[in-house]
Amino acid sequence: MAHYRPEQAILELGDAFYDPVSPADFPQAVLRFRNQRAAEAVGLGGLPDDRWLRHFARFEPLPENLQRPLALRYHGHQFRTYNPDIGDGRGFLFAQMRDSGGRLLDLGTKGSGRTPYSRFGDGRLTLKGGVREVLATEMLEALGVDTSQSFSLVETGEALERNDEPSPTRSSVLVRLQHSHIRIGTFQRLAYLGEPDDLAKLAAYCLEHYYGGSAAEDDGPAATLLGHVAREAARLAASYIAAGFVHGVLNSDNIAITAQSFDYGPWRFTPFWDGQFTAAYFDHSGLYSFARQPEAIHWNLVQLAASLRSVAEAEALTPALEAFPGLFQDALAEAVLRRLGVAPSGTERDDALLIAIETALAVRTVGIDRFFFDWRGGRRRAPSPADPAYDAEPFAPLAGILAGYAPTPGALDHPYWSDPGPCSMPIEEVEAIWSRIDEADDWSAFEAKLAAVRRMGEAMRPRA
Repeated sequence: MAHYRPEQAILELGDAFYDPVSPADFPQAVLRFRNQRAAEAVGLGGLPDDRWLRHFARFEPLPENLQRPLALRYHGHQFRTYNPDIGDGRGFLFAQMRDSGGRLLDLGTKGSGRTPYSRFGDGRLTLKGGVREVLATEMLEALGVDTSQSFSLVETGEALERNDEPSPTRSSVLVRLQHSHIRIGTFQRLAYLGEPDDLAKLAAYCLEHYYGGSAAEDDGPAATLLGHVAREAARLAASYIAAGFVHGVLNSDNIAITAQSFDYGPWRFTPFWDGQFTAAYFDHSGLYSFARQPEAIHWNLVQLAASLRSVAEAEALTPALEAFPGLFQDALAEAVLRRLGVAPSGTERDDALLIAIETALAVRTVGIDRFFFDWRGGRRRAPSPADPAYDAEPFAPLAGILAGYAPTPGALDHPYWSDPGPCSMPIEEVEAIWSRIDEADDWSAFEAKLAAVRRMGEAMRPRA
C-alpha cells in the first residue's frame, strides 16, 4: 500500500484564487461507498470507517493537510454563454496529496454545503446524483477513460427539494479524487478580471504540478501549457467516442486543465453509434451530442487560448489549436484499438478500420458494447445475437480489414471474454438500480454492478 504523502501546493497561488469555507453540518452520516482501491493508492486505505466518516462526511482535516476547505474561484461558458457568477457552489477542495508516482492529486467534494458561489442553490447533492456519479466513474475507468474517481459517498439524512425529479429526495456528499480541480474557467476568470500576473502565475503552477515540471518552450509558458492541454484534451475527446459515452455538459468550467474527465450530471452511454444522441434533456440543440463532443472540447480549448492572450502572442498559441484535429484522430485510433484488443497496424490501415467501424455501427443494428465485445482480439466470436448483422453489409468487410491485425498479448485471457455478453451501463439499468435503493434501501444491485464493472476493467487491462 502506498504511503500517505500530504500536500498543500494550492496555497502557493494565494488567496486570490479561492475562499476558505466551512462544510455543512449534516444530520447523519451513513457510508454508502468507499473506494478502497483508490484509498490504498494514496495511503489512506488503512482508515477505519469511523475515521473515514470524520474526514469525508464531517471534513475534519487530514494530517498535515489543508486546515480549511477552499472553494475555488472560476468563471466559464455554459452552453456557449459566458457566466461570471459561478465558482465552487456546492463543493470545495478538501485536501491534496501525491500518489506513489508523485502525481499531485486533489480530494474535492460535491454536495458539501453552501459557499460564496452557491447563489440560490442549497449546496447539496441528491443521493441519486451521488449514485449516478459513482456508476459513471467506475464504468469509465474500466473502459480506459482517464476520469476522476469517486472516492467516497455518504448519505447525509436531509430531504431535498428538486424541480427536475421526485421530491423530497435523499441527500448525500461525494468526495472525488482527481488530478487537479483547476479548470479552463479558472483561467477565463483571470482574463475577464484583467489580472495577467495571476494568470501567468497560474500557468506556471499548472506546468510545474500537472505536467511534470515541464520547462517552458521557446514560445513561453502559456503556449507550452496550451500544447499540453491540447494533447490531453484530444485524448479525452477520443476516449469518450471509443467508450460510447456522452458527458452531457461540456462547459468550459467542466474541463479540467489536465483534461481529466470529471463532474457527471446528466451523462449517458449511447446504446448505438448515434451522432445526435444527447444526454441532457435541456440540450435542445444537441450542442454536446455524442458526435459533437470533440468539437465542444476543441471550442473550450479555444477559450483557454483566448484567456492566455494577455500573457502570450496569438502566433505562439495558434499551433496548439491547429494541432488538435490530428491529435484527436491519432488518439481515437489508439483508443479504439485498445478497446478492440488489437495492436496498431499503421496509420493508413488504422484510419481505414476506424471508417469501417463507424460506417457499420452507424446502421444501428448492433450496439457499441456488443460490437467491441464480439470482436475482441480482432476475431469474431460465435455464436452471438448479432450474427445476422455481422453477415450482412456493412459489417461483412470488417472481417477482412481486421484479419490484418494481431491481438495484443493477453487480450482474451480473462474469463470475462467467455461471458454471454458485455457489461454495459444502459440508462434503464441505472434507473432500476436507483429505484431499488429509493424504494427498499436495497443496495445489492448497486454493489453487484460495481463488482461486474471492475471485473470488466480487469479484462480490459491484459497483462503481457
